[in-house]
Amino acid sequence: MEKSTRGIDHIGVTVPDIEQATLFFQKAFAAEVIYDNLAAADEPKSGQQVEQSLGLKPGTTEMRIRMLAVGNSANIELFQFGNVSQRQPVIASDYGLQHVAFYVDDIQKAVEQFTQSGGKLLSKSNKLSSAAESGFGNQFVYGRAPWGMLVEMISYPAGINYPADSQAKRWTPAQ
Repeated sequence: MEKSTRGIDHIGVTVPDIEQATLFFQKAFAAEVIYDNLAAADEPKSGQQVEQSLGLKPGTTEMRIRMLAVGNSANIELFQFGNVSQRQPVIASDYGLQHVAFYVDDIQKAVEQFTQSGGKLLSKSNKLSSAAESGFGNQFVYGRAPWGMLVEMISYPAGINYPADSQAKRWTPAQ
């Protein structure tokens, strides 16, 4: 079978304030602004086409859209909507996208940057313990961004112990 998919281009995240979210991602993960698809100076978008293309509630307005780059990985597209009531972010047991994971070289430094940027940890960092992911220094920790989105920081400097029947290698950002 011929592959038509190259990989993940971006992850879309709805935020209450695009400037606050941008600042958080810049401070916590050294994100860089690529461009705005819908800038503050642009007219907000609304109507049936906008609602239909994103599956939005009737009356929802697209206020801002911004694309961020984070290291050598998929991009993050931030959305800010208006004129609609919004729910709290999902928790891991809910259906759908539950978290975004950032590969970090130094988990303690990443935790420090994350919390200094307004993120809140759910626990201390933990060892990766599955047979495939265990190894010296392999760790993870979850936290919540200032608006409640679940974020993971992960590091596996000892590598991955792929089982014999593995069909692919896990993508990891270049050093």
